[in-house]
Amino acid sequence: MNKTVNNLKISYNDEGPDGAPVIIFIHGFPLNKSMWNNQLEALKANYHVIAYDIRGHGNSDVGDEDFTIDLFVNDLLNLMNDLKIEKTILCGLSMGGYIALNAIENFPERFDALILSDTHCIADSPEAKVKRMKAIENIKKNGVEKYADESIKNLFAPESFKSNTGEIDAAWEMIVKTSRQSLYNTLHALSERKDTCNKLTDIKVPVLILVGSEDIITPPASASLMHEKIKGSFLHIIGHASHLSNMENPAEFNDQLKKFVDSVCYKQLNNIHKMKNLSKENLNLNQEADKLQKGNHPDLNGQNQENGYSDIDAEADLNSKILKITMTIMDQYPELSKYIEEMPVTIPKENNPEITLANLKAYFESLNLMLNKYKTEHPSIEI
Repeated sequence: MNKTVNNLKISYNDEGPDGAPVIIFIHGFPLNKSMWNNQLEALKANYHVIAYDIRGHGNSDVGDEDFTIDLFVNDLLNLMNDLKIEKTILCGLSMGGYIALNAIENFPERFDALILSDTHCIADSPEAKVKRMKAIENIKKNGVEKYADESIKNLFAPESFKSNTGEIDAAWEMIVKTSRQSLYNTLHALSERKDTCNKLTDIKVPVLILVGSEDIITPPASASLMHEKIKGSFLHIIGHASHLSNMENPAEFNDQLKKFVDSVCYKQLNNIHKMKNLSKENLNLNQEADKLQKGNHPDLNGQNQENGYSDIDAEADLNSKILKITMTIMDQYPELSKYIEEMPVTIPKENNPEITLANLKAYFESLNLMLNKYKTEHPSIEI
């Protein structure tokens, strides 16, 4: 599919049911949207999944403007507007992660959650900038195929050259099909990108950080730094993978991805009554949740303001707790998952008046009560 965005053609894949939660995938450099084929296939049954080619990559036009991360973000926002997507979950790998971090810094209201894969928040050091400029000179001197040969060595783990030759060939093809001018322009853009580390503490949406255990470009230490700075974030290291962890170990990557987005999308509070009704049949939860909703809890708004703790902070904390407990249920107590899975897969909108801090509190308490009651009734189960 193609859309005209900022006066140039943007190529994208668009799958999944209308009305489902949207997930947009942003590829790394110097690749294209096809690197996400496995993830789109894994999620398209329940999610509206989109992967697009950044300008100058894949089948998207180059355009006439100088490449910058800001320009790439502008393209993303205009694509979302053209597709009438108000909010989305954003998944970016490497360069895609740089774009995602810039986007949520400047347009936080447009995103429900982030998946940051094999990326980091640090700007290029002087040495890294020199290395990128040398890469441009080497492409001019030796050609794109030689550049692809050298790049592949750093993108994949050593064992992948025996077990993932198909993915290696696919990545090599993506690189050599990228025009020289796009390679030059993007290398310049990457070298000039801004540091986003000092803005990580401002992120209030759920965040999953994934990194290949053998990634030498954006190593696990870089992922850990982001994890420490983003409150309530989740970090998972993908085994048997380097920088392209989604291609090298798609089974583990997709498992973590699906658990995360499922958990994020189960926090819909406009469906809390359905959760209570399901719980009442087997766990008699609705009475407790009703008490919470009728005011048998502190005035959240007043309490938060008096303590200098904003409603936004309170919502972020509750969402983080809800996300953790739903992931605990799905991972350790799958027999309870039916009470979550029967809920519609939708993400609440900010303009829905039913979505309040009180509802968040009641929903969390319902989940917590269900889990604790189950543990009490099954004391032999190890926590």
